[in-house]
Amino acid sequence: MKTKLFIVLLILSIPVTMVSAQTIGEIDEIAPFSEGLAAVRQDNSWGFVNEEGALVIDYRDDLHWNKDAKSTDKGINAIKYPLFKNGLCMIKRMVENIPHYGFINSKGEQVIEPKFLNVSSFENGYTTGIIYEKVFKGNNEFNLKIYDYKFHEVLMDSSGEIVEFLSRRDHIQMVRKRYEVPEIRSKMISKNLIAIQSSDKSWEIKKLVL
Repeated sequence: MKTKLFIVLLILSIPVTMVSAQTIGEIDEIAPFSEGLAAVRQDNSWGFVNEEGALVIDYRDDLHWNKDAKSTDKGINAIKYPLFKNGLCMIKRMVENIPHYGFINSKGEQVIEPKFLNVSSFENGYTTGIIYEKVFKGNNEFNLKIYDYKFHEVLMDSSGEIVEFLSRRDHIQMVRKRYEVPEIRSKMISKNLIAIQSSDKSWEIKKLVL
């Protein structure tokens, strides 16, 4: 009789233990699920839980989000909370006081280094964004280093490979006091078509060989 009672008590205790082990508290915000993961926020840090309620990516402060995002926004301004698209989630890192953006995978590993000044979430395996080249030109008369910058809007695949240089971008200041996030002027409109906006606000549609 004692043996049966012990077994019954042991069985009854299992669900309680499992529920307790999967409880995550002190959450300030919970984002919707996307690709099987939902972002959860504590203060300014975000982590990800899976559909079983387990915290599979620990809280970190480099996941990009914009609490003031609107449906009409593009690029980094459109990211209301961290989420995965095509298996990738956007991160932010400050480089010389300028925010740069890259991506992690669903294991929390960085797979595309933060090198974009602005970038959209991935769709159908591709994204568009703005990168730059920094070339050392020499020292000036005050022995300060002088650099030349070249900016490009590019199409990139989910492996981090640049597939196409879409346009040259100008008039971007890389000094924090003068810096403004450059606007993305291209968008994928189908699997093989991309629309590119020129400086005069007109558009052209380009067929891609992917």
